[in-house]
Amino acid sequence: MDDLDQALVTLLRHDCRRPVSELAVLLKVSRATVRARIDRLERAGEIIGYTVVLRADAQPAPVRAITLIAVEGRRAGDVIDALKGFAEITSVHTTVGRWDIIVEVSAGSLPELDEMLRRVRLVPGVTTSETHLLLATPRSARARL
Repeated sequence: MDDLDQALVTLLRHDCRRPVSELAVLLKVSRATVRARIDRLERAGEIIGYTVVLRADAQPAPVRAITLIAVEGRRAGDVIDALKGFAEITSVHTTVGRWDIIVEVSAGSLPELDEMLRRVRLVPGVTTSETHLLLATPRSARARL
């Protein structure tokens, strides 16, 4: 991707429903150039889809955290399956090193976070966890309204 493709993708990330004519004005190129670039990026598999971002997903929760989880033996699959059922967990990642699983958490309050962490520690196979509160997110690739 060249600089124009990068700029186009950035604009699409913020609003993929923006008209081609508006994208062309912002990028200072013709509509045909924008349309051709989008088509090429889609054919090449660089753009694989478009999505809807709900307001609830774009607004940060009052309390956000990263929880690092160690798992007993070969129970990672069972633990991951259990964690998928937690509404407060927005992402589950497997990793290597001291921790086996890293989860991103959103909660309405510290007591809600505390209750969720209590439930995580009760999941069979979880041996220990460590949680870090997120204070600010100066940069994120997630869509914002």
